[in-house]
Amino acid sequence: MSKVYFAPARAKRWDYSASQVAGLERLIEKLDFSQAIAKGEYVAIKTHFGSEGAHRIVRPVFLRKIVEAVKAVGGKPFVCDTVRIQGWDYLEVANQNGINPQSVGCPVILADGLFGFDSIEVPAGPVLGSVRVASAIHDAPAMIVVSHCKGHIEAGFGGAIKNLAMGGVAGRHRSGDWKQARGHLHAAGAESSVMRDAELCIMCLQCLHVCPTEAISEVDGGLVVDDEKCWRCGRCERVCPEDAIKLQKRGEDEFQMALAEGAKAVLSTFQPGKVLFFNFVLEVQPECDCMPMADTPLVQDQGILASADIVAVEQAALDLINNAVPLPYSLAEDRGVKVGQRVLAGALGVDGQLHINAAARIGLGSQKYELVEV
Repeated sequence: MSKVYFAPARAKRWDYSASQVAGLERLIEKLDFSQAIAKGEYVAIKTHFGSEGAHRIVRPVFLRKIVEAVKAVGGKPFVCDTVRIQGWDYLEVANQNGINPQSVGCPVILADGLFGFDSIEVPAGPVLGSVRVASAIHDAPAMIVVSHCKGHIEAGFGGAIKNLAMGGVAGRHRSGDWKQARGHLHAAGAESSVMRDAELCIMCLQCLHVCPTEAISEVDGGLVVDDEKCWRCGRCERVCPEDAIKLQKRGEDEFQMALAEGAKAVLSTFQPGKVLFFNFVLEVQPECDCMPMADTPLVQDQGILASADIVAVEQAALDLINNAVPLPYSLAEDRGVKVGQRVLAGALGVDGQLHINAAARIGLGSQKYELVEV
């Protein structure tokens, strides 16, 4: 049974020690960074930079506390993500969302390089075969995974496993082959591509505007998809109100297994005990932070979880969310989710428990945990 430390979100006293920031400091003490980080080691702090319009990411004040704790034990931290839109634009988004060297106190980089090409092929599993791990993550001796827990239209739950499986893998590959990059997790089939039904399309252009690679363009009154530019992320399909655009995706079970395999591949580049996990169960919105908006939270803020076991911290986070009271004026209310029902699965229609189960099956950690409140 793994230990998962928990700093609740409730602040019942007018005192700094009751704040969520102070709670994070206590979590850091419990994990004891000196056990995972040697003096002089580079330490990747993997998080999500958000999007233009999506602001519910882990706040810079929390990242800075983790950075300061890494420095205190002699580590050399850098905050990172991988290319999700064009690299230069993504760093600008990070800055707009408050993540920059001045706010967090260390370099802020794209782990797969400014163009998303810098990666190293790593064996994965029977579903993926292999993945391209971002080079700065691959080469770092230690890592702290800082995840905003939320929903995800395809994964059902976005926490540490999704943060690594999708965010620890390079956005692109120099060959132009999407099967060598992040799109490999989403799409299925050797000839998988985006298909558009012109008869259903109402030319609302939502797909064009949401595409991170500008692969969709308007030509002669219609839409054209550039197969070479397409990353197979599926955002176009997600936003289409008429089901006019489709990506041949993996089946749900296969995709959930792919997430577990991707996370395991990223973690395989580290020695045992060199990766720690913080799950922020705050502002639990139904969408991923990569979408150009942020919906209202599904449940009230729960707090922050920390562990050295990725499966245990994920299970604890999902349990907190699914056992919470669904909030009014949220997607949970829209979908009729009631108290006692599993909130994320009920609101999204996809069960994130599947990839946590898969991660446990392939040996990433234990679903049995002891929750220790700090």
